[in-house]
Amino acid sequence: MLGGIAAGGTVTARESATRYIVDLKSNARLGKVDVVHDLSQVGLAVVEGQERDVRRLGTYAPDIEMQLDLPAVEHIDTTAVAGYDDPLYGLQWDKQAMDMPDVHDMCKGEGARIAIIDSGIDASHEDLNVNVGESKNFTGDGLGKGVPAGGYHGTHVAGIAAATTNNELGVVGVAPEAELVDCRVFSTGPGASFADILAAIVYAADIGSDVANLSLGAYPVPRSDLAQFYGTILNRTMTWANSQGTLLVISAGNDAADLQHDGSFISLPNEGAQALSVAATGPIGFGWDAGEKTAPAYSPSVYTNYGTNAVTLGAPGGDYDIDAYLADLPGWWYDLVLSTVPGGYGWAAGTSMAAPQVAGAVALLKGEDSSLNANQVESILTRTAWMPEDYDKAYYGAGFLNPYGALKEIGL
Repeated sequence: MLGGIAAGGTVTARESATRYIVDLKSNARLGKVDVVHDLSQVGLAVVEGQERDVRRLGTYAPDIEMQLDLPAVEHIDTTAVAGYDDPLYGLQWDKQAMDMPDVHDMCKGEGARIAIIDSGIDASHEDLNVNVGESKNFTGDGLGKGVPAGGYHGTHVAGIAAATTNNELGVVGVAPEAELVDCRVFSTGPGASFADILAAIVYAADIGSDVANLSLGAYPVPRSDLAQFYGTILNRTMTWANSQGTLLVISAGNDAADLQHDGSFISLPNEGAQALSVAATGPIGFGWDAGEKTAPAYSPSVYTNYGTNAVTLGAPGGDYDIDAYLADLPGWWYDLVLSTVPGGYGWAAGTSMAAPQVAGAVALLKGEDSSLNANQVESILTRTAWMPEDYDKAYYGAGFLNPYGALKEIGL
């Protein structure tokens, strides 16, 4: 078993000297450049070539690389606990807090499709159902698809959303009968190309994904003329995906930042148009003695970004007590989120873990009623969320995720 803790996300952006994102003129001819991603659905192209040739095509800017801090890991042991016949369910405080047994008595997301835009999913994991045929590697690294080439993060995210149930293995996902599609935008290095992320969003919508989960981001991004270009094309791409029926669920970030009052900075892509931005909650003292520091599963996580108009929902992402962590007190890791990792199972905490809880809830609704569009699904989730007492609304947006209430809202 692997366990880990999410550190605050320090993000940097590095411009590419050879790759550009172009907002194409109507009469643009791409003959003198190499096209990396044809995003004509949204009037864009990602190209490689000489800047003088790119200039003729339209407004452009260099591609940028997003750097993300990922959780650390360590070895711990666990034991089988009754619940489902999935032996680790008893350690999943996140699923217990959302009444998953009652939810799954109503539906399990059959027929829904979840795109995971991340570091890659281990499609060989016995607890995951990955459509490798529809999966795609956007990085150009030649390492294939349905593989965790960018690290364990994408596999962990995938399991939170849709690990299978009642298979005598591991953990329970929110939508265990939904189909996962691996859209890998991270390679062996720590960065992901902004252009590759745009391409993955367009692809997820093109293949009919009901929801795309993006547990990634860049913050702080200064509000400058260049940032306005990136923001404009991001908003256009996200709005188009939403219009195609693909709801974009995005982590709010792990900087403990007030996104509502951060002045001249923005957070991308979770502050983009049509984003369903998710903040993290978590317990202190689940399965171990935290003394007077005990907190419920719906309490805001110490690291989560927040902001009344910058967050749509709060959802279980895990928390930790820093003193217990530094002292390595037995059981502190139980407050993190347990999910799949390549070759096994592990704990991690972050808004990266909160977002797929919501993505799974989207899949539950779409699996039950495929006629719902993206805006209708988001409306149902926000209407049925509940607001914890004694906590600041800025950490929740509309409230704490309530899959059971959402399914009841559509008549189950």
